[in-house]
Amino acid sequence: MNKKNRKIAILLLILISGIILLFAFSQIPFGKDRMFVGKYYIENGLKDTGSQNLVTSVVVDFRGFDTLGEVTVLFLAATGVGALMFYYKKEKDKEKFAEEKDASFILKVSTPILFPLILIFGVYVFIHGHLTPGGGFQGGAIIASSFLLLYIVFPHLFHELESFKILESLAGLTFVSVGLLGLIFGGFFLKNFLGKGIVGTLFSAGIIPIIYIAIGLKVGAELTGILDDLRRRE
Repeated sequence: MNKKNRKIAILLLILISGIILLFAFSQIPFGKDRMFVGKYYIENGLKDTGSQNLVTSVVVDFRGFDTLGEVTVLFLAATGVGALMFYYKKEKDKEKFAEEKDASFILKVSTPILFPLILIFGVYVFIHGHLTPGGGFQGGAIIASSFLLLYIVFPHLFHELESFKILESLAGLTFVSVGLLGLIFGGFFLKNFLGKGIVGTLFSAGIIPIIYIAIGLKVGAELTGILDDLRRRE
């Protein structure tokens, strides 16, 4: 494509984009209240989902399909990092680990104590996501940080991460399976088909806690996998 044709193509693209934007904005009545969706969430979120945390009811129930897309994006990111770091073989990793500089004395002493506490806190965050601020992504990130600490002190423990990959796959399968069960029993994907229980209790909000557990485990496993892949670079 020569320079003249390139300019014409750019002008046509700008013109088409402008027409699309003009048409889109012309369909929005000026001055009309467009907060009816937010008002519905506020007024009916607790009744429809049984979740004490309104943000959770929006993220996992009303916009659960969007959350599935976000989990998929993270999965693709983890896959991309793994593909880029693929040529760093495990045999080379063992040699690198042997040459690693030892962690500090403080880390060596504190890690065995802090690791289970951080891990339990991460699990607590996503299990109680429907009751208090937090959820699957936050809890998964906390879990990954606990393994990062373990990784710094005991890198030789991470020669094999097959168990993390299995956990990630099972968590993703659980999310999709719950969504399909909602389609079967409720008529649409991710329908909250379980009983909502008593608001404010751990066993409430139907499928929301199950989805958050799946998200927390999947995010934790994926972020740990990314850390492991990055650890293999020179």
